[in-house]
Amino acid sequence: MNTAVKKVNVLDFIRDHIAYLDGGMGSLLQQKGLLPGELPERWNISHPDVITQIQKDYFDAGSNIVCTNTFGANALKFDDDELEAVIRAAVENANRARETSVGTQPKFVALDVGPIGKLLKPYGDLDFEDAVSIYAKTVRIGAACGVDLIFIETMSDSYDTKAALLAAKENCDLPVFVSNAYGADGKLMTGATPAAMVAMLEGMGADAIGANCSLGPGQLAGVVREYLKYASVPVLLKPNAGLPRSENGSTVYDITTDEFSRTVAEFVGDGVGIVGGCCGTTPAYIRALCEKTAGLSHKAIQPKSRTLICSYTHAVEFADAPILIGERINPTGKKRLKEALRNKDLDYILGEGISQQEKGVHILDVNVGLPEIDEAAVLPEICFELQAILDLPLQIDTVNALAMEKALRRYNGKAMVNSVSGREDVMAQIFPLVRKYGGLVVCLTLDENGIPATAEGRVEIARKIISRAKEYGIHRKDLIFDPLAMAVSADPGAAGETLKALNIIKNQLGCHTSLGVSNVSFGLPNRDSITAAFFTMALANSLSAAIMNPNSAEIMKAYYSYNALAGLDAKCEAYIDNISKYAADMPKAEIAFESDLQRAIIKGLKEQAGAITQKLLETEDPLDIVSKQIIPALDAVGKGFENNTMFLPQLLMSAEASQAAFEKIKQKMPANAAADKGKFVIATVQGDIHDIGKNIVKLILENYGFDVYDLGKDVPPERIAEEVIRQNAPLVGLSALMTTTVPAMEATIKLLRQKAPWAKIVVGGAVLTQEYADAIGADYYAKDAMATVRYSEQIVNA
Repeated sequence: MNTAVKKVNVLDFIRDHIAYLDGGMGSLLQQKGLLPGELPERWNISHPDVITQIQKDYFDAGSNIVCTNTFGANALKFDDDELEAVIRAAVENANRARETSVGTQPKFVALDVGPIGKLLKPYGDLDFEDAVSIYAKTVRIGAACGVDLIFIETMSDSYDTKAALLAAKENCDLPVFVSNAYGADGKLMTGATPAAMVAMLEGMGADAIGANCSLGPGQLAGVVREYLKYASVPVLLKPNAGLPRSENGSTVYDITTDEFSRTVAEFVGDGVGIVGGCCGTTPAYIRALCEKTAGLSHKAIQPKSRTLICSYTHAVEFADAPILIGERINPTGKKRLKEALRNKDLDYILGEGISQQEKGVHILDVNVGLPEIDEAAVLPEICFELQAILDLPLQIDTVNALAMEKALRRYNGKAMVNSVSGREDVMAQIFPLVRKYGGLVVCLTLDENGIPATAEGRVEIARKIISRAKEYGIHRKDLIFDPLAMAVSADPGAAGETLKALNIIKNQLGCHTSLGVSNVSFGLPNRDSITAAFFTMALANSLSAAIMNPNSAEIMKAYYSYNALAGLDAKCEAYIDNISKYAADMPKAEIAFESDLQRAIIKGLKEQAGAITQKLLETEDPLDIVSKQIIPALDAVGKGFENNTMFLPQLLMSAEASQAAFEKIKQKMPANAAADKGKFVIATVQGDIHDIGKNIVKLILENYGFDVYDLGKDVPPERIAEEVIRQNAPLVGLSALMTTTVPAMEATIKLLRQKAPWAKIVVGGAVLTQEYADAIGADYYAKDAMATVRYSEQIVNA
């Protein structure tokens, strides 16, 4: 037993050393007798010696950080008393393992926090704040029990990840590590890239970030490279031991300890500083990893000066190519938008967002500031609704600090924050919000004395803002300066001073710049011409981003022309593809427009889809609307999803829009006339409470005309077989997220073969593969919801 090791802070340790995590827990508990459907967390109380021995074995193998057996310990699974008892016992077990370990390395106990297993609104039914509360309860108990850090892991959704990290930061002062689970496409289930997660998590103050689960180390190479490219905090990696398969009734993995340790060691050499294993790995894997990396020196993470913001799918980097920020969702000078805000005409506002995205902007500015509007209520709502149907990052634009905080808190990603100035009161309000929620801050070069007339005066304010931001822990890479374009009609020298300030801020202060370019032409006729000329001059003087009107042909021509001339458009492809849209003397490219209903469904506009369908029903047959408009629109979205040009949130919002259309159609059709492709029984297997995947599949199947019988989560095999028999259903869908619940899936399949041999069985879930599905006797492995639809259609049409 080792009791002489000096207590070390985990952040100090990872700063100077390679840190070793533990490996899998669930697969080892199965070997020790964990039954299908049994909750592993209860073993903290019923089998404490088993848990402690596994954790001690990891410490003995060389692990520095061992997680408590609390992956699924949350308020959705346990009542308050049992939750506290389970977590308290888990921490005691891990501490006992640390105390009895023979290892002499520094050792830390991490509170393990896994996903709660529900999709958040607008794609699911769980509110963001409810998710934060669920995670907060787990964090508070764990922190009170004396863990050294919080380890948030296996998160497959960016919004869920944000909820967990926010809960950790608000309810303890411990270090927080965050690890996401990526698919074979290098994205999270809901579409986020590693760069997007780096932007959001680093902005919110995570202490280490990275990837775990889903895949073996080699398959995560692209994900790891992206983390190392963008991250300025330590990067962690905890991959599976390859892909699982069933062998003699047991789950085994296809990567040996030698192959695993050799591959992970290469990542350590590249700069990954925190390593371990996930599903299928054992203490032997960790020991081999420690031995394989023993001769490697720790590579300190290097700060990256990359300026990133992100939506829930992707990051936008401010680098060489100019960024376009659409200005149309701002009521200043826009009578129709003012009316829409007053009348709560959401369709018009969302339409403005869609239109700007289609015209090629990279970011949307969102400003709802009207005197008669409760901005603190309306701004977060509009941002939320825009994010439900668009994947563009947003620039949250308000002078109301409360509205800014509410919008930032609910924003899924890392937003632009518009704005601060050199005024001390404004910085004192906004910088703490950015420190907490992350963001790229637009900094106006004005202060209590107004806007300086000279470039030098504006640069001096920029220096002050940089200094003050540093005091709040905000790096200059997260500041973007607006040196303020002034009307040349009032001051002929105004444009020159602004251009000079742009150049100094970018090339001497090392910060990116932004401008509202249309201000320069105020008071002049034919404003677009002079605005476009100024825009080009600003780009030549290092302008990084422009808040602009994408409906202006002159400005868009200037943008594509500049990129071609500046060497930012390889082979002038973007220029050639787009210039015909704006040049009056060129033939316009043919554009195929879908119907209004198809467009509403594809864009995910629920209210609009319902209203259009209601109108169509006055003149068209209901089944014709289904077959000629709704199904083709769904097919277009489905193909986009299958081709990775659309992502899960867009698929879900399109499905909800089509559902709104179907509801109108059902009201006009006899009860027996509805399209019915067949019955489909679906369930999450016994012991597994994660129903995100199941609910997605249900929604998509229903939109394709299947009659879905959803039995819920944690469903015993007998209940599933009973329902299949009762409905004489030709199709059954079984879902499992956790390795420990796959045996329950196998048991269900065996029972279905006995009781309902006619039924075709589809299986899916993060831990499954085609080989694994074959081994447990399934008819089909569906990698996603659309694969389930395609297979089901084959069966009913056979």
